[in-house]
Amino acid sequence: MMVLRRLLRKRWVLGVVFGLSLIYFLTSTLKQEERTIRDRTLLEVRDPDHRIPWKVRFNLGNSSRQITQCRNSIQGKTLLTDELGYVCERKDLLVNGCCNVNAPSSRQYICKSCLANGCCSIYEYCVSCCLQPDKQPLLERFLNRAAEGFQNLFTAVEDHFELCLAKCRTSSQSVQHENTYRNPQAKYCYGESPPELLPV
Repeated sequence: MMVLRRLLRKRWVLGVVFGLSLIYFLTSTLKQEERTIRDRTLLEVRDPDHRIPWKVRFNLGNSSRQITQCRNSIQGKTLLTDELGYVCERKDLLVNGCCNVNAPSSRQYICKSCLANGCCSIYEYCVSCCLQPDKQPLLERFLNRAAEGFQNLFTAVEDHFELCLAKCRTSSQSVQHENTYRNPQAKYCYGESPPELLPV
């Protein structure tokens, strides 16, 4: 114990400890800088004509396709949208996850509360409207442009339904200054244009 105290009092031991700490700090910083430069270089070197092979398969409304299970938007308190584009009240959801198409509340490809720019006030209507087969060209244009900035987010999308769920939920175009909605009444967007900026 006494030997350790004497050893720590010596300047050369403190110098060695300081030197090793400095070396560790510098190597960690340089490695982080190398990773950042490598990532930037990968982004800059990309061929601008290179098209990402998107995995999205569009459902073109082939009604002869038998569906035994449906995925749905899950989160709605009163409304849900299934992968066939039907919006229904939660009470009209069947055990297989599909909306009961015979229920009075069920409507397919409904754009109620949606503006012409593709922004809606209700999330479930945004997803349903986005699922319309005639929205395919719009979504393909978006995917080709999103290849640059949102590659990791949208390459995980498997099909038209997942794309619409993600697009309506995660539109950075809907916000201004990262903390307020441009239009609080129409904040769920699948379209190309951002919501109109409402005066404060």
